[in-house]
Amino acid sequence: MNMDKLMKQAQRMQAEMELAQEQLASTVVEGVSGGGMVKAKVNGNGDVLSVSISPEVVDPKEVEMLEDLIISAIKEALKQSREMANGKMNSITGGMGGFPGLM
Repeated sequence: MNMDKLMKQAQRMQAEMELAQEQLASTVVEGVSGGGMVKAKVNGNGDVLSVSISPEVVDPKEVEMLEDLIISAIKEALKQSREMANGKMNSITGGMGGFPGLM
């Protein structure tokens, strides 16, 4: 493989990765806990965008349970976000593994 061809492939891969990162930033996944009572939305970059809490689950005597539900929903959304991002990047890199600075 000559150097020009290798450089063109690397540039194409870099452009694809930049496009994928833009797409991930605009893609939203939702984590749910408590049977849908608590929801968290996260983008493909792992940024928490919102948390919504159903009024029925808000009980001053059960604050600890509510905190646990919120953490659970956020963790689920972050897990989905990471899986989505990893899948997107692996499709571009052919599963060559992690590159520093990506995700």
